[in-house]
This record gives sequence, structure tokens and C-alpha cells, in this order.
Amino acid sequence: MSETLNTRCGFVALIGAPNAGKSTLMNALVGAKVTIVSRKVQTTRALVRGIALEGDAQIIFVDTPGIFAPKRRLDRAMVTSAWGGAGDADVIALLVDVKKGITEEVEAILEKLKGVRQTKVLVLNKIDSIDHPRLLKLAADLNAKGEFKDTFMISALKSHGLQKLRETLAGMMQPSPWLYPEDQVSDAPLRSLAAEITREKLFERLHDELPYESTVETELWQEQPDGSARVEQTIFVAREGHKKIVIGEGGRTIKSIGTAARKDIMEAAETKIHLFLFVKVRENWSDDPERYRVMGLDFPKN
Repeated sequence: MSETLNTRCGFVALIGAPNAGKSTLMNALVGAKVTIVSRKVQTTRALVRGIALEGDAQIIFVDTPGIFAPKRRLDRAMVTSAWGGAGDADVIALLVDVKKGITEEVEAILEKLKGVRQTKVLVLNKIDSIDHPRLLKLAADLNAKGEFKDTFMISALKSHGLQKLRETLAGMMQPSPWLYPEDQVSDAPLRSLAAEITREKLFERLHDELPYESTVETELWQEQPDGSARVEQTIFVAREGHKKIVIGEGGRTIKSIGTAARKDIMEAAETKIHLFLFVKVRENWSDDPERYRVMGLDFPKN
């Protein structure tokens, strides 16, 4: 009983339009890389949980896919996942890119939030990108459109305003035992995080050369006698031409991706990693229910 009275715990869902900065904010709040970041929209595909401690409170942040008007099956699965994550949270934090302001996507989210019962807070991100009068007007306009308990003005990239945000959210958590060990920062299996890290490096290296329909799966994670790990991953692409782009001339592109990914995977795993990357063409992989299961998404049947 004493543990329940002396500690607090709860879930905070980070929602917003694509590229609002949710993943950057999550990593900054947790203090470790638990979700990937890229300038490519809809980089986050499934719910990612990051765990932060603030005083006697354990805050479990849920990074959700960007919410937008879905056109493809994968899009629908991601948007459904995002709203599912919001529905299960104790607090919903709407993140808005102040430079973009109130877009159609933000308007749609605000409208849907009217029917959500949880406590909601507004987080204005990238505040260094606009002048103060515009920032204050945007805050007033957003608060007029939604019922927010509090408003925060931050820069996730520069870590401005994050301590106040974390402290306030900690105060909103209810008395409860902690759900995770004190030193745990994510509930994602290491092999899943490793696959996401490689996908991040894939997008960083190729930008718009590679279509969005590509994914990475960790096929093997084998501990070695010396304490290191052999990791084999497959990059799935939809076209033979995409495979050539990923491999690059003389294999230089995939080697560069592998080098960058191995560095971050080693940091996450805290051990030496031997990374082997393979590229396979799987046409219409986004219509394969098994691929969705691996990504942690429900397969939309309609």
C-alpha cells in the first residue's frame, strides 16, 4: 500500500500532424533515443513508448504516428493506431508546429479531440521559428478551438521549455506503482528498435530517392560467445529499381547505411554489433497482414 501512495504513474500520448516533432520531443523528454526521427513524413508507423522519471512520477510517453487524411491501407493502419494510443492514455498532448500553424490536419485533430474525455494539453513546438506576437496569437486561436488544461511553448530540438512540461505532466499522473524498472527507457524489444534505427538511416541517406513504401525487419539477433551480437536485417522494397538505389554503385550506399545504423544500435544495445543488411523486393508488401503484425499495427481489412 505504501508504494501506491508514494509513487505516481500514467500514460501521456503525443499526437499531432506529421512532422510536428513528436519523436524528437519524446527522445528529449526520455533522455535517450527510443524512437526514430527523419524529415520524411509518417516516419513513425506504430506506437512507441518511452519512459521518463520526474520526482516520484513515472511518465510513459506514447509517440504516435502523425495524424493525416489516410489514402492507402498503411496510412489507415497508422492513423487508427494513433487514435488508439490517444484513447488509452491518461493525458493527451497535442503537438503543433508553430511555423505551420493551424493546418487542415490540425483542424481535423482539434475537431476529433472535442469528443475525447481525457485531460488535454497543448504543446507549441519550434517556437524559435516565429516571432513572439504570432506565437501568442496562435496559442490564443488554438485554445479557442480546444479545451486545453495547459499550454506549453517549447523547442524539442533545443530542449527549451521541456523541464516545465515534464514537471507539469508528472503532477497530472495518478497515485500508482511504477510499471517499469527505474532504469528502463522503452518497452520496445531491442530487435524492433534496431530495425527502426536502420529504417531511419535508410531515409536519412536516400531522402526522396526511396519511396515511402519500404521497411526493415530484424531477422536474426544472435548472441556471440564474446558478448557481441550478430544482427541480420532485411530491407524490403516494392520494386527492383528501389533495390538498386538502396545498394548503390558498388554497394557503397548500403554500406554507408549499415555503418550509421550499427553505431546507433551498438549504443542502444550497449554491446558490440556485427550488422548484416540484405535487400529484398516484395511487391505489394503493404497488402501483407504479416508485415503489419511485425510493425505492431492492425491490418485494415477494408
